[in-house]
Amino acid sequence: MADTVIETYNEAGGWKNRPQGNERATSTHATKEEAVEYGRNLAKERKGDHIIKNIKNLDGTISERHSYSE
Repeated sequence: MADTVIETYNEAGGWKNRPQGNERATSTHATKEEAVEYGRNLAKERKGDHIIKNIKNLDGTISERHSYSE
């Protein structure tokens, strides 16, 4: 697993990104698609992993994980 993991998740009706372990979001987006694209680019830039949290069950499980580490 990479040192940096970027999480894309839904909170209060908006989609957000943050490095895993941080409490505050680094970006907020109106749509899931925008947030996923931003999170993916951030993970690629930091050569880390990108996870997308499951919104269906609102349980915080990971629905997708992509690795961009070298």
